[in-house]
Amino acid sequence: MVVREAVRVGSRDSNDARLDALVAKANVQLGAAPLYEHAVRQGEGRLAATGPLVVSTGKHTGRSPLDKYVVDDEETGPRVWWGDVNQRMSPHHFAALFEEVVTYLERRQLFVEHLKAGADPRYELPVRVITDQAWAALFARNLFIVPEGEPGVAGFTVLHAPGFLAAPDRYGVRSETVVALDITRRVVVICGTEYAGEIKKSIFTVLQYLLPHRGVATMHCSANIGAAGDVALFFGLSGTGKTTLSTDPGRTLIGDDEHGWSDHGIFNFEGGSYAKVINLSEQNEPDIWRAAHRFGTVLENVVIDPRTRQIRPDDDSLTENTRAAFPLSYIDNASTEGQAGHPRHILFLTADAFGVLPPVAKLNRDQALFWYLSGYTSKLAGTERGVDEPEATFSACFGSPFLPLPPIAYTDLLGSQIDTHQPDLWLVNTGWSGGTYGTGERMPIALTRAIVRAILNGSLSDQEVEIDPVFGFRVPAAGADLPSAVLQPRLAWSDGEAYDRTAARLARAILRNFRQFVSEVSPAIASAGPLDRP
Repeated sequence: MVVREAVRVGSRDSNDARLDALVAKANVQLGAAPLYEHAVRQGEGRLAATGPLVVSTGKHTGRSPLDKYVVDDEETGPRVWWGDVNQRMSPHHFAALFEEVVTYLERRQLFVEHLKAGADPRYELPVRVITDQAWAALFARNLFIVPEGEPGVAGFTVLHAPGFLAAPDRYGVRSETVVALDITRRVVVICGTEYAGEIKKSIFTVLQYLLPHRGVATMHCSANIGAAGDVALFFGLSGTGKTTLSTDPGRTLIGDDEHGWSDHGIFNFEGGSYAKVINLSEQNEPDIWRAAHRFGTVLENVVIDPRTRQIRPDDDSLTENTRAAFPLSYIDNASTEGQAGHPRHILFLTADAFGVLPPVAKLNRDQALFWYLSGYTSKLAGTERGVDEPEATFSACFGSPFLPLPPIAYTDLLGSQIDTHQPDLWLVNTGWSGGTYGTGERMPIALTRAIVRAILNGSLSDQEVEIDPVFGFRVPAAGADLPSAVLQPRLAWSDGEAYDRTAARLARAILRNFRQFVSEVSPAIASAGPLDRP
């Protein structure tokens, strides 16, 4: 049973007065053009030939998960999922950090954006971002929702001070980089990193703390809707195609990353997209391509030609994690409301580099929750030093770094919604076929798009199925003009015994990971994984 209860947050205090004083001296609610001017004047970025603002985030080209902290107080102490994901920070240490960061920002030129998170007004969270970087203000303006009319009282304030380097001994932290959430006092402090994704994900973490207590399933997923009102959700980790597959010219995009599922339906948390753009292709991803080349877009760590200022989408010399941050309105068929009804289809995406999962499989309710808690995808050989062959990697609920509560809380909420609304449930492998990474081939994006279309138009639902002998889910024998050699992964391998060994290896890894959840789930979910059925 899902428990609905209020979560207490602090009232206004002396901290608010200091924050209000920062706002009073800042550049408030500027548009894209003046923020461009400030960013270029301050040396924060350069203008690319087609209009986007190109910035570098220095040594931090991704999130710093080992430097994320949550203040442990009377409110959060009994609730938070403490550990590697949510490290404890004392109220004393946070207060000291807050004071020093405010003092630092008082000496800087500041930019303030009054925004909100949550397209459904019943659940929206006002957000105030205070930063000394003009491009970070534009990033926040692109990613959150710009409210109409005068801004209200800030629900949460993000203090963004990338140039402030924390003293570990003084604040009880491990490095000069800190992302600290004081949920009770409604303040987030980010320092020591220029990677702007920390702004977006810190507020996502806050929403994932607040909204489950109101009965909302908070989800790291994309969502779109068809002409008939059929909503689809796409869960998946980075590199599995979550943004690419949900951005479909034939369907309306609700959002590409963060959503809530309430009794009223689906709603987007954001007002923009933070799309990965390495190897971006106009042919394969035309909507994202056009958005990435527009004025107003922020390109993070994207390399441009020093003479022509043309974008080099295939250049990963700074990082493979190149990003484009743009308003959702830059996608031609994006929703203007950010809300829709209850989903008819839920797709769990995985990029299986072992090459043993089928490109598509039908799941029952217990299998879906097993895979949701597992959050499986693969780490590829060659992407990290010492990784010579594929490795299974897991992220509970397809987003464990952003879970302030235990994963079972989100699983119970999703399961409750599935029980009530009975969507079709699918596993889609966007990874490899015919062998492991380095031997087999990556699933062509055209094939995966065809599979997704077949799921959404219902043509796969009534196909004959075969039960996968290792993983137990139902695999269509044929359908949607897809040959059985594609749908049955063992047939795609030249060596069937090698397939069997590799599939067993992956199954064992999945089951080992799931042991941490066995005592928290029903026997039906615990036995819904590979090689573990009656």
